[in-house]
Amino acid sequence: MASFGRQRVLGRIVVMLMIIIAILIGGLFWFDYLGVLDVKSLFSPALKLAGVPVRTGEALPSDSPTLLEDERLAKQLASIEAMRQELVEQQRASEARGAELEAMAQELEERARMLTERENSFNQSLQRYDNRKANVEQNARYLTGMPPADAVKILVAMDDQTVIDILRAVEELAASSGEASVVAFWLSLLPAERSAGIQRKMGAKPTSLD
Repeated sequence: MASFGRQRVLGRIVVMLMIIIAILIGGLFWFDYLGVLDVKSLFSPALKLAGVPVRTGEALPSDSPTLLEDERLAKQLASIEAMRQELVEQQRASEARGAELEAMAQELEERARMLTERENSFNQSLQRYDNRKANVEQNARYLTGMPPADAVKILVAMDDQTVIDILRAVEELAASSGEASVVAFWLSLLPAERSAGIQRKMGAKPTSLD
């Protein structure tokens, strides 16, 4: 009986030792999880054989506040990622705004081109008007210096609008010089039907050179 009792006590001791060892190993891995100790590096050969991933490098100091640092680092990384996303959105908005500004610039450039073309066309029309007006005035001076019969022969060969412009120019020149106008006399020398038509047009359309 005494031998059987000793075996039971020995068995209990072995069981207690196994429990203590298991608790010790579990505690070591718990400290490793908390980052206080680097147990996985210590047991790395056995863990590698078991297919468990292990850490590499030196063990962390026992007094290092790893958890707080990791949490702070995670927050910093999250903040940096948020800033990066914000910068990406700002860049996209800037690119979209740049495209809008470019489209507006092209539209303004097209409008400026059209205005330039209109101005050039107007200047050309004005130049043609000035040239024609100068030619009409010059012809009026030439015809006024001719004998009336010769002047009328030349007027007969012209179209009605040109004749009207010349007659009005002759009247303006006479008014500016204080002389009598020969327009009425020229009209009397023109064929009656042609003279009547010209006078009717002059009354219906007071402006000239149009």
